[in-house]
Amino acid sequence: MYKSDNDLEESEFVEFRRKVKSAEVLSAGLEKLLRSLHFTGKLSVVVQNGHVLKSGYEEGYFRQRSAAAS
Repeated sequence: MYKSDNDLEESEFVEFRRKVKSAEVLSAGLEKLLRSLHFTGKLSVVVQNGHVLKSGYEEGYFRQRSAAAS
């Protein structure tokens, strides 16, 4: 059965919302890197027309390793 462009766009947006809600927005490699760094801050990504315009993170959100862990 043929889906109209509107139906296709709607189903793609539903998939987009599902991935954002379930935190499936980062690649596995980046998630692994964030875990290894113990990063607990904010990441931001600005997208326009499907292209990433800008990305960044907030400073000062790395956990300090305790002296006992050294």
